[in-house]
This record gives sequence, structure tokens and C-alpha cells, in this order.
Amino acid sequence: MVSWASGIAAGLFATLFPSDCRLCGAPLINISRLPVCEDCLGAMRPITGGLCSVCGERLVSPFAFSAGPYSAEACSTEARSTESGEARCGLCRRLAPPYVKASAYGSYESGLRELIHLLKYNQVRPAASVLGRMLAEAIEDLQPLFARSEVLVVPVPLHSRKMRQRGFNQSELIARAALKLKFAAVRFQLSAGLLERRRETKSQIGLSRHQRRENIRGAFVAAKPHEMAGREILLVDDVFTTGTTVSECARILRRAGASKVYVATVARTLKAEAQHAMRESETETRLTMAAAG
Repeated sequence: MVSWASGIAAGLFATLFPSDCRLCGAPLINISRLPVCEDCLGAMRPITGGLCSVCGERLVSPFAFSAGPYSAEACSTEARSTESGEARCGLCRRLAPPYVKASAYGSYESGLRELIHLLKYNQVRPAASVLGRMLAEAIEDLQPLFARSEVLVVPVPLHSRKMRQRGFNQSELIARAALKLKFAAVRFQLSAGLLERRRETKSQIGLSRHQRRENIRGAFVAAKPHEMAGREILLVDDVFTTGTTVSECARILRRAGASKVYVATVARTLKAEAQHAMRESETETRLTMAAAG
């Protein structure tokens, strides 16, 4: 009986307090319900460098432009706009999105992507607290833009079938954690029922921009338009991938009467070409410095 009870206790402890990091496999030194080591958490850094002042996309630096098919005039124009804090990516210059500004904490890659997956697909709910701290930093970036009145916080909803399957909306869990950690309830009101997802959509992976828009069109509806009329809304999601989903949600919220919509996410996908250009720029800089040394 004692042996049986000890086995049950050991199994429960291993479930609640795993011994190895789920990201890198290193032994966990500190007891925690989150199976991720401090080194992996510390490696999840905020996005740095020049960003689009509207959608938050990484802007290729003027140094990287010099090697590409862009004119010197275009490079200097982007450099000036970046310094003034009003830089916009080409897409946002061509067509302004339905939200005022989107802010994300980190790039959707490596450890941060895996941590989000632990929450969404492996039911590791303690990850929501860590992701909430990251979301809080993205919200703080938007705070100077908010009016003095209360802001409605609306998580991007899941379809009812996926909600039943997963058991929770990860965007709502992360939003609750963020608001509880850093923000006064009198300023932000979590309103999870204002937006509903009425239609399931297929994966956006591999679709063109036009196909993504068609895929998501009509999927969301404003459930309580009378509650959002004239109000500022902070739309929250775990990941900003192509921007199609948050743009569609923002469009529905604006049509329902919201005065302004802002977007905050834990992570965002940066364009591959921008990432590649930045890596080439950083490599060339290191080689130049090494040659000079």
C-alpha cells in the first residue's frame, strides 16, 4: 500500500513539476508548474530594430537596402521616417489597415513559438502567465495612444467546436493574465463576448493574400454592437501572422460602432525577406568589424 501510494505521489509530482525543460530538455533546477527553464525564458526577447509604426512589421535597414533593388532616394526616405518614429511598411503606405496600431512583444520563432504551442496544443496553462507578461509589454507600447476613458479588451474568439475541443481560448487566458499583472481594472474591461466566430476557417498557411481574405471573410460577427458604440477597443490575440485575422476583426468592430481599434499580440511573424536581409546586414557588419580589427 505504501509503495502504491508513493508511486501515485511520484507520478503526480512529475506531472505537476516536470523534471526536464520542454523546450531544450535541460534538467529543471527550480520547482515550477511551467516546464520551461530560466535560460529558455530569458532567450525570449522583444523585437528590436526599425518597425512599421502601424502594423509592427520589421523594416529593412537602409544598410540592407543598399544591396537590394532600391534607390538611394528610397533608402534615405525610409531612414528619415524611421528616425522620426513614423516609418510605415510598403503595405501600410498603400492601404491603411482598419486598426490604429498593432504591437507585438516578440518574433514568432524558436522558444516563443514553442511556449505558445505548449499552451495551445499541450494544455500547459501556466504558460499563460508568462505569455501574459509579454502581452502586457505590448499593451504598454499602445497606452500613450488610448484616450482617458475605459478601453474594452476583446480577445480574438475561437469557433465553438475548437473551443470545446481545446477547453479554453488561449487569447482570453493570456489577456486575463496581462490585465491582472499590470493594469488597473478601472482602465481596461475584458469583454470576451463582444466578438463571435460563427464560421470555421481552413488554415491560412500556403494561401495568397487574396485567398486569406476570402477565407476569413464572414467568419466573425459583432455579438453586442450596442456595448461597443463609440468605445476604444483593444483587440488581443496570441500571434499576429499575416494580419488578415486581426484586420477582419477590427473591420467588424469598427462597423459595429467602435471609435478606434488597437491590436496587441504576444508574437508576430516577421517577413522572411526582411529577416533574411537583416541577417545578411548583421553578417556583413561582423565581417567588416573583424577585417578592421
